[in-house]
Amino acid sequence: MVRFLLFIIYPFTLIYGIVLYIRNKCYDWGICKSQAFDFPIISVGNLSMGGTGKTPHIESLITLLKNDYKIAVLSRGYKRKTKGFRLADKDSDFRQIGDEPMQIHRKFSDVIVAVDEKRSRGIMKVMEIVPQTDVVLLDDAFQHRAVKPGLSILLTDFHNLYPEDYLFPVGKLREFRRGARRADIIVITKTAKVLSPITVRRIIGLIKPREHQRVYFSYISYDTLKPLPGSDTKLPAGQINSALLFAGIANIYPLKEHVLLMTNQLDTLTFSDHHNYSGNDFRKIRTKFENILSQNKIIITTEKDAMRIAIPKIHDELAGLPIFYIPITAKIHKEFRADFNNQIKTYVQKNSGDSSVH
Repeated sequence: MVRFLLFIIYPFTLIYGIVLYIRNKCYDWGICKSQAFDFPIISVGNLSMGGTGKTPHIESLITLLKNDYKIAVLSRGYKRKTKGFRLADKDSDFRQIGDEPMQIHRKFSDVIVAVDEKRSRGIMKVMEIVPQTDVVLLDDAFQHRAVKPGLSILLTDFHNLYPEDYLFPVGKLREFRRGARRADIIVITKTAKVLSPITVRRIIGLIKPREHQRVYFSYISYDTLKPLPGSDTKLPAGQINSALLFAGIANIYPLKEHVLLMTNQLDTLTFSDHHNYSGNDFRKIRTKFENILSQNKIIITTEKDAMRIAIPKIHDELAGLPIFYIPITAKIHKEFRADFNNQIKTYVQKNSGDSSVH
């Protein structure tokens, strides 16, 4: 049956692949133009259709650079209800700028956050509005070849490495594996906190980095549970006996493994990535939680989901429920961290004019 389905969808993969090949060759041969800029532009993206941890890696770059440079983050604002260029401000929510830009805006008030489906236009608008900007971080822009970044970072999930994946719709790749050649840095994300040299050698052998490429490894670090924005709910005293985990993200497995360390019983509700929650979804969450026959029970979600369910206040269907989210941080493994940080900082320093914070 599986082989039959692959046989049916393979022609669509072939057509999709041909279109992508022609598009990329147009950029490679200069038929389509890529715009370069004379200040640092760092792109973070992937070959797959999500779930590699782009947002926490963008946040890690912000943390690394924000004390020395004025930073702007530019995203397309996936699934927002607006079009064109939008600059995040105090009145923004995920409907205007998207959930991931909203998360970054909320966490880093001193960082410029903007969205535009046309990245070159977005960069020029940012520089027009905030000319003292030193560095622009492009979120999810690996396939957006109309802009030529100065440094390109490609992420790939440890559990679904791009050399072992296939082009959509047979697999989850947005483009052929050879597209990875455009990257300057390849980061293997969501690894275990303890990384063996054997694993490192195996993956580097699989990736086969080109001479100009550096390969690094990162893992997810989880923060403590936090109540939803605008909520004053408290964690129960003592051991958490049961938890309901709900999330609208591409890959829930790392979070599920982490939550299982907190509680004796775990129920889950999964939604599509960037899911736009409805009243019916909230009723489903409440009903499932109320059907858990346990004391000291809570509801857990992701930080990205928290941006979508607290707008501008918590929905009535969720009022009074003990809902918490878990902030996460992407960390480069200690044995690679100094080299990674140095490569990023050296690139920015060499390509910046005035490197002082404004």
